[in-house]
Amino acid sequence: MTMDKTFDAAEAEPRLYAMWEAEGRFKAGANARPGAESFCVVIPPPNVTGSLHMGHALNNTLQDVLVRWKRMQGADVLWQPGTDHAGIATQMVVERKLAEEGNPGRREMGRAAFVERVWRQKRESESVILGQLRRLGASCDWSRTRFTLGETDDDQMSRAVLTVFKRLYDEGLIYRGKRLVNWDPHFETAISDLEVENVEVDGHMWHFKYPLAGGETYEYVEKDADGNVTLRETRDYISIATTRPETMLGDGAVAVHPSDERYAPIVGKLCEIPVGPKEHRRLIPIITDMYPDPDFGSGAVKITGAHDFNDYGVAKRNGIPCYRLMDTKAQMRADGAPYAECAAEANRLAGVPDPHAESGFVFDTGPKTEDDIDRINLVPDEYRGLDRFECRKRVVAAITAEGLAVTTTDGQGNPVPLVEAKKIMQPFGDRSKVVIEPMLTDQWFVDAAKLAVEARSAVADGRTKFAPENWSKTYFQWLDNIEPWCISRQLWWGHQIPVWYGPSLKVDSLPPHDYELDFEDTIPFCGVDFASAAHNAIESYYRPKGFEFSGVTELESWSALESVADLDGKIPFVRDPDVLDTWFSSALWPFSTLGWPDDTAELKKYYPTAVLSTGFDIIFFWVARMMMMGLHFMDEVPFRDVYIHALVRDDKGRKMSKSLGNIIDPLTLIDQYGADAVRMTLTSMAAMGRDLKLDVSRVEGYRNFATKLWNAARFTELNGCARDPGFDPAACRAPVNRWIVGETARLRASVDAALTAYRFNDAANALYAHVWGVYCDWYLEFAKPLLQGEDDTHRAETRACAAWALDQLLALLHPIMPFVTEELWRQTGPRATPLIHADWPALDPETLADPQADADLGWTIAAIEAIRSARAEMNVPPAAQLELVAVGADEAARARLAAGDALIRRLARLSAVAFADAPPKGALSAAVSGATLCLPLAGVIDVEAERARLRKAAQKAEAEIKGIDAKLANAAFLAKAPEAVVDEQRARRAAAAFEAERLGAALARLAEIA
Repeated sequence: MTMDKTFDAAEAEPRLYAMWEAEGRFKAGANARPGAESFCVVIPPPNVTGSLHMGHALNNTLQDVLVRWKRMQGADVLWQPGTDHAGIATQMVVERKLAEEGNPGRREMGRAAFVERVWRQKRESESVILGQLRRLGASCDWSRTRFTLGETDDDQMSRAVLTVFKRLYDEGLIYRGKRLVNWDPHFETAISDLEVENVEVDGHMWHFKYPLAGGETYEYVEKDADGNVTLRETRDYISIATTRPETMLGDGAVAVHPSDERYAPIVGKLCEIPVGPKEHRRLIPIITDMYPDPDFGSGAVKITGAHDFNDYGVAKRNGIPCYRLMDTKAQMRADGAPYAECAAEANRLAGVPDPHAESGFVFDTGPKTEDDIDRINLVPDEYRGLDRFECRKRVVAAITAEGLAVTTTDGQGNPVPLVEAKKIMQPFGDRSKVVIEPMLTDQWFVDAAKLAVEARSAVADGRTKFAPENWSKTYFQWLDNIEPWCISRQLWWGHQIPVWYGPSLKVDSLPPHDYELDFEDTIPFCGVDFASAAHNAIESYYRPKGFEFSGVTELESWSALESVADLDGKIPFVRDPDVLDTWFSSALWPFSTLGWPDDTAELKKYYPTAVLSTGFDIIFFWVARMMMMGLHFMDEVPFRDVYIHALVRDDKGRKMSKSLGNIIDPLTLIDQYGADAVRMTLTSMAAMGRDLKLDVSRVEGYRNFATKLWNAARFTELNGCARDPGFDPAACRAPVNRWIVGETARLRASVDAALTAYRFNDAANALYAHVWGVYCDWYLEFAKPLLQGEDDTHRAETRACAAWALDQLLALLHPIMPFVTEELWRQTGPRATPLIHADWPALDPETLADPQADADLGWTIAAIEAIRSARAEMNVPPAAQLELVAVGADEAARARLAAGDALIRRLARLSAVAFADAPPKGALSAAVSGATLCLPLAGVIDVEAERARLRKAAQKAEAEIKGIDAKLANAAFLAKAPEAVVDEQRARRAAAAFEAERLGAALARLAEIA
């Protein structure tokens, strides 16, 4: 067949992909050799609501490079695909659509109807993201596509999640408790740290006085670094500073550092919270803890354990009560008893004196359970139900009006409240964009510390390795400071917690149906489904207590039960309404996708997987948790290697974001330049440990590279080069053919070594340099005289060698640029198999390289490049034919000049080659091994004009360097300019310095001519 003149990516890519998929080329084990080792990669499952972005494009390209490479090597390959149900993200999308369409919200719809609506969204969105991965060329086994949520409760993926929960629950590694979590008031759910964006915003720091109880005073003394007293005064208060005054209502203590001598006289005493009805003010203790910084602010810190993560730690260490102030919408609580009763109860539970009773009277402390404390609403009646930020305004106004704000002076010396305007880091929900509230709530937790022990050991002893290795430090840091993992979310889309609550029995034995339904006092029972949970409840609890019943029934909620009579003798159960954190199900991904908890053939063959490719930002949230779950349930690590890919940034090094308007859509690039160009760009820039600065011009450059490869193939076809099944590369006689055989063998070794070490950029750049700079620019040029000569033997050998070398290139380049290489494979001759299933080149550079041919051809190339460089520097007209004078040439140089005479003269544009013992006058020289090559330029160029041109260019480069140096030496510029701008200036300076050096060398060489 005759090759097409050009490669039409828009036409060829979908056609080739459809062919591969229809022929089953991506299926697990396809092209595997008998007895081959398995190579499995599980795809990081994209969200079903998502679309392909540059991070996806990079990560999936690199995975595809690995699996195509291993598939061609004959390994038993499985690239396991699937998608993530992305609980909060997907629910948000559907709720937003419902609002846009004017439909009832989820609460009006009810849980069952809403979840069905989300399933419809899932089915629509999933096909989009998977289709986009196909556009990129991802060669996953799509027949095995999995979904983290499973399609039904009986689906294997769902059974895996529920089975893991049940086993961990039975082992005591999952429990329900009250802890501080990130709370999203918009979605009314706990969220993970990964779903929180800390943003610097304009804020304020208010300074307030907490009066000492009973009117006590103390001598407050400040000293300088040398111990000299700088301030001494009598105070009846301790001052604190806060950016969130509304949380003062829930303070449990004021803490100071144990070494802070200023407050030593009042440690252990009580102070009064300066807000709320005066007659019901609470007293809180002044304690010591290592957390406060004596050099920051006043050195005293209010401790609000239910609304600050640092405060929570202090409260837990010191037994300080944690009082929740807000509801699920982050409005001030409006439930519970009146404030007067709650304040008194808080004093009782805290064991502090009643400030309104006779001196010395102390309430009975009584029990201090978390539920007792949580029932107490310490929001004063006038603030209840307010938005938290409105409450903040009123609290500040009330304290200021009472004169309990710390004061400073204005420009006229008048006292004013001390309020600092300052930048603060504020947490926002990455989806909701509202301020996140640390909230003390009842949640389900995994005892991650116990699971982390083996997960840490597996990396420490090398069972799993990180690349780059330094990311293991990040992994260890998290595991060494691990907290309980909150796995429950107050959503409707997700795996519902497999725990049902039944009524507790107040006595050991009760008459039939005669019990009080006090559902605040319930017993949890866990099971993979309702039937097993109910059976567990009956056999372990109800029957042993002698309770008689006719059966069991499942209620949607307790409110659905109007009376005991409605039960008709049945025990009612209500399922926990929460769902599991998305990361819980994705933590099982390496083995749940292979069929666990069933004992499948795929599980035996492909687990543990070979390598996980992912981003550094989810080492905590996904990688470590997969390690925990894999080791706990499979007794083996889930993957041997973890490759951490870099971030894709814009050409200025900035993170891509909508606000900056610098997002690059990979699908747009594919439409413009083809998938191969996008893949080659990303792979060539994927240097280990360095972020990618993506310039669209690079993509265009790699499209041109594909065109170069295509034109090279057309050249070989036009010159009669065709695949010869009997061609033996080791039997080549012509030096140029022996040279390209050795170069190709070395390329194969370089590519294999680079991919083995996950140095993707080294593999891509080696291929680029060989295709463009070795095969096209040199070999085909060297081969032209042989292809067009009269020697039939050399012509036949060169035709076969050129076709063979091209075939090896197509195979080596295929994992990175699969489409153009497959099309060239198809168009350059009949093949037994498509390239995707062709054998990976097995070329040994030790046996195929010819040192003599390498030396001779290398010398010739160096000579031509030296001559070309000299001509370019001196601005010699391209058409000018110059004489070359070889000075002091030794025997080897003379032989090489003679052997390559015609070639060197043609490629270097020379009229003749002569030999001499001394350089001719007015000649430019360049040294090569065994000779000095001189180009007489007298009369060819205007030396003075060239000298002026070079000096002008050099002065311009020096001026640019000077200007940039001044800018980089400016401290104000460095402090204010974005990092990307500073980096750009440094890059420009480096480029200008290189140009100045080049021009200086050219001027020095020009001096040789004068």
